[in-house]
Amino acid sequence: MKRQTRPADIYLRFLQLAEAIRGLPSLPSLDPLEERILAMVARAGKEQQRLCVRDMMAKEELGSPATVHNRLKSMREKGWIMLTDTEDSRRKQIELTQAALLHFDKLSKCLVEAAKGS
Repeated sequence: MKRQTRPADIYLRFLQLAEAIRGLPSLPSLDPLEERILAMVARAGKEQQRLCVRDMMAKEELGSPATVHNRLKSMREKGWIMLTDTEDSRRKQIELTQAALLHFDKLSKCLVEAAKGS
């Protein structure tokens, strides 16, 4: 007799698979604030919206501008984001790196695998 799967079981399986990916050599890990910033950058990119450093630093929910700037610098050094020029050379747009996109591809595969396991 097959045990009935609850929706929470799928999510927990996803977390387990995602944690296994984090153990593989890839990009350096992010702290919780960097993870929030990464999600914002990813959503903006998905919606084809421009997100510049100044816009990100103005988001009060992320903390002080200095904190956000330090996190962006850290994420850039870790290889998660890149800053690209805009038509105004004083403004830099934040974008995901190819390595970050590959990481999201791996997470997507984990999600699909977790859903299949139900």
